[in-house]
Amino acid sequence: MKIVNKVSVLAFAVSFVLGLAGPTVIFAAGPSTVNLGSAGNFTILAKTGISTTGTTSVVGDMGVSPAAATYITGFALTLPAASAFSTSALVTGKVYAPGYADPTPANITTAVSDMQTAYTDAMGRTNPTATELGAGNIGGMTLAPGIYKWSTGVTIPSDVTLSGSANDIWIFQIAQNLDVSSAARVILTGGAQAGNIFWVVAGQTTLGTTSTFNGNILDQTAIVLNTGAVLNGRALAQTQVTLDSNTILFPTLTVATPAPSVTPAVPATPATPAVPTVTPAVPATPATPAVTQTTATTATSVVDTGCVSGNKFSTVTGKNCVAVATTAETTDAGCLSGNKFSIVTGKNCNSEAGTSANVSISSGQQIKAVMKNLRKGIRDAEVKTLQDFLVSQNKGPAAQALANITETTTYFGEMTRAALAEFQAAVGISPAVGNFGAITRAYMSSHY
Repeated sequence: MKIVNKVSVLAFAVSFVLGLAGPTVIFAAGPSTVNLGSAGNFTILAKTGISTTGTTSVVGDMGVSPAAATYITGFALTLPAASAFSTSALVTGKVYAPGYADPTPANITTAVSDMQTAYTDAMGRTNPTATELGAGNIGGMTLAPGIYKWSTGVTIPSDVTLSGSANDIWIFQIAQNLDVSSAARVILTGGAQAGNIFWVVAGQTTLGTTSTFNGNILDQTAIVLNTGAVLNGRALAQTQVTLDSNTILFPTLTVATPAPSVTPAVPATPATPAVPTVTPAVPATPATPAVTQTTATTATSVVDTGCVSGNKFSTVTGKNCVAVATTAETTDAGCLSGNKFSIVTGKNCNSEAGTSANVSISSGQQIKAVMKNLRKGIRDAEVKTLQDFLVSQNKGPAAQALANITETTTYFGEMTRAALAEFQAAVGISPAVGNFGAITRAYMSSHY
């Protein structure tokens, strides 16, 4: 591993000195993961408070300790009598605080302790892949798994890409602040997963407006998300988490299973030669000439989770989608400053108005045909119809997250439930709990 790391650092140094053009790629071996303990059960965990303004959507559990529940502001918490947790219309999950019923006080204290232990472990990892990379500016770089260490702050003024497999780990040790510019993105490729990325920050972490960030933030001080920022990961702060119309999604992990080894086939036993007969053999019918197959030319484009709703290019990687994809486009508030795709919907921009409305109408007609109940945990083809409809309506940050971060599937998970609940609340369907039942179907039939 040391040899790989030294070569990586040397390659970066040579490219920096020679001024080679193009994005910097750092090759490294990944470290072992960071054990979050019970802190890993939370999407947001803080010691002194959690606050929000605007329409925020949190998928997963939240908790605060040792501060009381009164330091969770803007969420309009509902606490039933003698309950161990409260709820909020903005949270698809449970909210915990020290003053709630047992066993919450002990559990939340343990979670905060585990958060601090994880921070100490991650910040103390040795043998970094690179130190002081980019003098703290990693915008435009592509980083392989490894440990990256800075004695200063880190800025991400433009998109940075983390490229690796589903089991690879990244640890970023930052001695001062972490600042992500507005609309900048942390992009994952090659199967990399947000749950395997750890941003360990001694100073404050600030995500700029409409930025998209992947990974777990372990911050010794505060975490601040500006208007419209999206976090796919955890916000674990040893002081406060401040939100403003954000979407925060609990990171799910898929363990990649190695392909099974293939056992060589046992050679067949040669057949015993037949005894020749006295009757002359009938001449064999000439074999029909084999049809020559033409090898299809491989497209130079790619298919990934960013190629949704017929986009011409991926909203995750920025590469072209396959040529057979449709070319659905949209005109909306996200098509600004000559953007090739909308930062709001993730669809391709189009100079002609009205196309997005046609997509919405089409999705509305399809959703009317869904006649069964759908809820979290169901896997069905009609779940994809529901997801496509929610993305086309774009009623809020949860729908935007469904469009921008994950490809629509046949599985009804937390993101689908959050987007449906958001839509129900926006159009006045009650209760707005994220289940697709008779009340919601009746609304669809009369409005689409």
